[in-house]
Amino acid sequence: MASENSFDIVSRVDLQEVDNAIHQTLKEVGQRYDFRGSKVTLTREAATLTLQAEDDYKRRAVLEIFSERLAGRKVPAKALAYKDPVDALGGSQRQEILLQQGIGQDQAKTIVRILKDSGLKVQPAIQGDQVRVRAKSRDELQSAIRLLRDAPLDFDMQFTNYR
Repeated sequence: MASENSFDIVSRVDLQEVDNAIHQTLKEVGQRYDFRGSKVTLTREAATLTLQAEDDYKRRAVLEIFSERLAGRKVPAKALAYKDPVDALGGSQRQEILLQQGIGQDQAKTIVRILKDSGLKVQPAIQGDQVRVRAKSRDELQSAIRLLRDAPLDFDMQFTNYR
């Protein structure tokens, strides 16, 4: 019998679900009357989405449609980081959206600090783009998960490999 239990904290977005949301968004935009004759593009390259629309109104409308499609596909809104829109050629606007893949060092340090300050008997360790949490008791691990879910963090995380 193992004397230590553990789980991993990761942050991964299902890219297939993001692609499906992009296709649904573009299909709806193509069918809407207020977008007739306008050119709107939404593409994904690795973990970066690029949205280009004719004006600010259309850009905002596409973002709203896209966020609804993502929510319907269970992709968390915290997993997206929106950059400021920039003016592009012909008066159009372009905006980049970054998908969070992996937990960054600053985010991992925040998780470790929350766990250490909580007084729980757990040992968090940063391992690349994830954080592994160990404890002797499964109850302590479940308390750590509950603590992190309730924490006001501005990034998405999942709990995997619970054993």
